[in-house]
Amino acid sequence: MNIFTACILSFLTVFILLGFLSLLIRLVNSLFPPEEGKDDAEVVAAIHSAVAAAFPGARVSRIEEIRK
Repeated sequence: MNIFTACILSFLTVFILLGFLSLLIRLVNSLFPPEEGKDDAEVVAAIHSAVAAAFPGARVSRIEEIRK
């Protein structure tokens, strides 16, 4: 086996593993869908602390998710 064949085989192996993992993630998401419209207290606290660290004295007035 030469180096070119080893590289191609490695690339295909990684591609197949990533495809399998994406299907597994899709299956888990379909079995346990995320809750819509619920703000996590940890996420809100992290956003507030990040804004306070980046812009001292600033205040977060609204947090909204943008979906595409």
